[in-house]
Amino acid sequence: MSTSTGGGGGDDDDDSPDLVCQLDCIQGMVDALSSVRWKRHQDAVIELSEHGIVLIVEESGCLQAKVYLKRELFISYNYGAEGRPRFGLSLGLLVDCLNIFSAPGNASVIEIQYPGPDMQLLLKSVGSPDSCLYAEIRTRIPDTISWDYHFEQAGNVPLTFTVKSAILKEAIDDLDWPGSSIQIIMQPDPPMVTFRGEGHGDLQIEFPYYANTDLLIAFQCDRHISSRYKYKFLRATTSNFPSSVLKENRSSKVTIGRGGMLKIQHLVSVAKPAALNHYADVQPSRIAYIEFFVKPEEDETPSYD
Repeated sequence: MSTSTGGGGGDDDDDSPDLVCQLDCIQGMVDALSSVRWKRHQDAVIELSEHGIVLIVEESGCLQAKVYLKRELFISYNYGAEGRPRFGLSLGLLVDCLNIFSAPGNASVIEIQYPGPDMQLLLKSVGSPDSCLYAEIRTRIPDTISWDYHFEQAGNVPLTFTVKSAILKEAIDDLDWPGSSIQIIMQPDPPMVTFRGEGHGDLQIEFPYYANTDLLIAFQCDRHISSRYKYKFLRATTSNFPSSVLKENRSSKVTIGRGGMLKIQHLVSVAKPAALNHYADVQPSRIAYIEFFVKPEEDETPSYD
């Protein structure tokens, strides 16, 4: 069995892996990947680069999510590939395997290697003298990403607001109208964000900017805008928040782009529990970045005033 202490270049060894890396916070990786797991059976595409690992999932050409795991998150990151290799796998299987490695009593460090002899993703526990866990996950040639979001600003001033993640999740949960759409409205005067759901009734949730800074932490909007999104896609952006996001009182950023494209960004800690306390923030290098992109309803053209 090969080890991973050497550099990943291996120019004179054609069999050297594209990536060998080690991570000392398996639960943090589980939390980040679970954030974009909105159904039980879900395929994902993983892209490797010298900068880190990106996992991409999508549904129906209307919802796409990305998890960015920067190389700084890993205690070692040996990259030897040319270009940016991509492969597909089952997101559920990957999360379930990582959960086994993160169980109490198992080693606190995991080694990840790609590819294995048969193009597998290899997971192995390291650092424990008493036991070793080992897993192989079958990969496949990835499907083509069905749509290219090309997120662009809707104008000279970004249409964006920042809100506590727990509050955003609560608002979207409260708007649960099965099969319905949710209208998001931003207006500059008075500065406010409104979520409106229509089903058997009408429910409206307002976030005024100046009245209560605990609701909207930041707000930018120079004109009235309104777009509608399918509830099931909007709910997927917050339905699987890890408990760490809520405990750490983190914030989420929401932006409406050109054509009504919605971008929602979250931050998830990937740090050992000892590094988390009430008196110190997690270092930026120990944060995984999560992005969701939601297309507006097909018949919806965003209205601007």
